[in-house]
Amino acid sequence: MSVPLPTIEQLREISTRTGLSVTDSELTTYIELMRKSIDSYNVLDSLPDNLPSVKYPRTSGYRPSDEENSHNAWYYKTAIKGAPKGKLEGKKIVLKDNVMVADVPMMDGSSILEGYVPEVDATIVSRILDAGGEISGKAHCEYFCHSGSSFTNATGPVHNPFKMGFSAGGSSSGSAVLVALGEADMAIGADQGGSIRIPSSYSGIYGMKPTHGLVPYTGMIPMETYIDHAGPMTANVADNALLLEVIAGRDGYDPRSDHVKTH
Repeated sequence: MSVPLPTIEQLREISTRTGLSVTDSELTTYIELMRKSIDSYNVLDSLPDNLPSVKYPRTSGYRPSDEENSHNAWYYKTAIKGAPKGKLEGKKIVLKDNVMVADVPMMDGSSILEGYVPEVDATIVSRILDAGGEISGKAHCEYFCHSGSSFTNATGPVHNPFKMGFSAGGSSSGSAVLVALGEADMAIGADQGGSIRIPSSYSGIYGMKPTHGLVPYTGMIPMETYIDHAGPMTANVADNALLLEVIAGRDGYDPRSDHVKTH
């Protein structure tokens, strides 16, 4: 959808409402400064999306009741099955709720995004399914992933798996808790400043922040290109290595992973 330039009247109303003293000449200058950016956006918006196709059938799943979600670690439960055979055959994997899964709602911990439903699968979702894994749901995370604790999610706090009312760490809080409780075999987290490592340590599981770019971030809500990392969270080291082996490698979309070589 194209974005129109604001009018002087609209900018004047905003400046008045926010207590700014701005002349019409200054507002005109501001509009001209915006023009090239908006024109560039509209050109980009007019291009065809060429979205990747969704390979495996699924339903949207459901929001679990409080009885099914004692620690508030689940956002949505699903049962998306992939290939019949593969390295992850028999494994149930939960995803941090900043990972896109087609037709499954996501909120990234925020009330602002609640109700958004992606049209595509993230690269790592496709790889998990191709390897025979089952996507068992989305795990709650912190509000836009901006917390190292576990009380900022818009639906309420995520509780420590060993002590209700205590922090599970963040921002991949739900991912760590579900693995620790045995409700998921493996989980995907994301780490910019500790968001895999902190909740893993609080919950007594194994979490890895991989080398930058090793795991493509395509189809995940980012924070900043130079610090975005996606990685495995598991109950043991062997599973951690296995999940990393499946999700690692250049995908041709994410510039973070352009330099990556895997063996």
